[in-house]
Amino acid sequence: MKIALIGASGTVGGKVAEALQKDHDVIRLGSQSGDIRMDMTDTASIEAAFAQTGQIDAVVSTAGKVAFNSLQDMTEEEWALSLGNKLMGQINLTRIASRHLSDGGSVTLSTGIIADHPISMGIAATTVNNALHGFVRAAALEMPRGQRINAVSATVLRESLGAYGPFFPGFPAIAGADAAQGFVRAVLGVETGQVFRLYEGL
Repeated sequence: MKIALIGASGTVGGKVAEALQKDHDVIRLGSQSGDIRMDMTDTASIEAAFAQTGQIDAVVSTAGKVAFNSLQDMTEEEWALSLGNKLMGQINLTRIASRHLSDGGSVTLSTGIIADHPISMGIAATTVNNALHGFVRAAALEMPRGQRINAVSATVLRESLGAYGPFFPGFPAIAGADAAQGFVRAVLGVETGQVFRLYEGL
């Protein structure tokens, strides 16, 4: 299987690459590193990147930036960053990549536990992640040629507790390798329109 992975240089993305590259051809797309450079906020850049990949069997996104600030202090620019990058970036990635996907191919997007369990300063992430969950449910009904779409929503990673642990008091953490299995399930499974929540029981 030929898989385009966006965000392979990140903690989750690196583990996803490790899990998938054992048996599949993984092409890394990123704004700063990777096999092909791509700016997810620029539709022309996305188009150019997939012109280089040719036909693919799956697209996996582990990328997306959001601003962290309080409701009262969040600026219009910070909202624009959050909506333009993680939300519209992954939506545009989906609609453009679907034209380069094989019949029955799949798209897997990234959200996060903040969608269901808001944290302090995380209002933009909660908003964006829930919008993506709605997008995945609706897009699954319209994906062409038997293509599938899902999202993976993970809790905080153990590898990231040093930087982000204080923002997630009492939250369960999982290893990046375990989070990667959610993406493996989305790519190699048969489900569509689903959000795989890697924090069931919280």
